[in-house]
Amino acid sequence: LLFVSLLVSPLAMAGASKTYQVTGPVLEVTDTSIVVQKGQEKWEIARDKDTKVKGDLKVGSKVTVEYRMSAASIEAK
Repeated sequence: LLFVSLLVSPLAMAGASKTYQVTGPVLEVTDTSIVVQKGQEKWEIARDKDTKVKGDLKVGSKVTVEYRMSAASIEAK
Protein backbone atom coordinates (compact mmCIF):
# COMPACT_ATOMS: atom_id res chain seq x y z
CA LEU A 1 0.00 0.00 0.00
CA LEU A 2 2.84 2.40 0.82
CA PHE A 3 4.46 1.65 -2.55
CA VAL A 4 1.23 2.41 -4.42
CA SER A 5 0.74 5.73 -2.61
CA LEU A 6 4.35 6.75 -3.37
CA LEU A 7 3.84 5.85 -7.02
CA VAL A 8 0.48 7.61 -7.43
CA SER A 9 1.40 10.86 -5.62
CA PRO A 10 3.96 12.15 -8.18
CA LEU A 11 1.66 11.18 -11.05
CA ALA A 12 -1.21 13.19 -9.57
CA MET A 13 1.02 16.22 -9.07
CA ALA A 14 2.32 16.04 -12.65
CA GLY A 15 -1.13 17.01 -14.00
CA ALA A 16 -1.35 20.24 -11.99
CA SER A 17 0.07 23.26 -13.81
CA LYS A 18 1.74 26.22 -12.13
CA THR A 19 -0.50 29.12 -11.11
CA TYR A 20 0.21 32.83 -11.67
CA GLN A 21 -1.43 36.03 -10.37
CA VAL A 22 -2.27 39.47 -11.66
CA THR A 23 -3.64 42.24 -9.44
CA GLY A 24 -5.30 45.51 -10.44
CA PRO A 25 -8.57 47.28 -11.15
CA VAL A 26 -11.18 45.63 -13.36
CA LEU A 27 -11.70 47.41 -16.70
CA GLU A 28 -14.24 44.99 -18.21
CA VAL A 29 -16.04 41.88 -17.04
CA THR A 30 -18.21 39.45 -19.03
CA ASP A 31 -19.38 35.86 -18.57
CA THR A 32 -16.34 34.69 -20.60
CA SER A 33 -13.53 37.10 -19.69
CA ILE A 34 -12.14 39.71 -17.32
CA VAL A 35 -9.82 42.59 -18.22
CA VAL A 36 -7.48 43.84 -15.49
CA GLN A 37 -5.19 46.91 -15.63
CA LYS A 38 -1.63 46.09 -14.52
CA GLY A 39 0.53 49.18 -14.79
CA GLN A 40 0.25 50.36 -18.39
CA GLU A 41 -0.89 46.93 -19.64
CA LYS A 42 -4.39 45.49 -20.00
CA TRP A 43 -4.58 41.78 -19.18
CA GLU A 44 -7.53 39.89 -20.69
CA ILE A 45 -8.08 36.53 -19.01
CA ALA A 46 -10.68 33.97 -20.06
CA ARG A 47 -13.15 32.65 -17.51
CA ASP A 48 -16.05 30.22 -17.52
CA LYS A 49 -18.87 28.88 -15.35
CA ASP A 50 -16.36 27.03 -13.15
CA THR A 51 -14.34 30.15 -12.30
CA LYS A 52 -14.70 30.82 -8.56
CA VAL A 53 -15.50 34.45 -7.70
CA LYS A 54 -15.37 35.81 -4.14
CA GLY A 55 -16.87 39.24 -3.49
CA ASP A 56 -18.60 41.74 -5.76
CA LEU A 57 -16.96 41.50 -9.19
CA LYS A 58 -17.60 44.69 -11.16
CA VAL A 59 -15.77 47.35 -13.17
CA GLY A 60 -13.54 49.40 -10.87
CA SER A 61 -13.12 46.68 -8.23
CA LYS A 62 -9.53 45.83 -7.30
CA VAL A 63 -9.02 42.11 -7.88
CA THR A 64 -6.35 39.45 -7.73
CA VAL A 65 -6.79 36.86 -10.48
CA GLU A 66 -5.11 33.49 -10.14
CA TYR A 67 -4.69 31.79 -13.51
CA ARG A 68 -2.88 28.95 -15.29
CA MET A 69 -1.28 28.95 -18.72
CA SER A 70 -1.86 26.11 -21.13
CA ALA A 71 -1.22 25.69 -24.84
CA ALA A 72 -4.27 25.78 -27.11
CA SER A 73 -2.31 24.48 -30.10
CA ILE A 74 1.28 23.83 -31.16
CA GLU A 75 2.66 23.69 -34.69
CA ALA A 76 6.18 22.33 -35.11
CA LYS A 77 8.08 22.79 -38.39
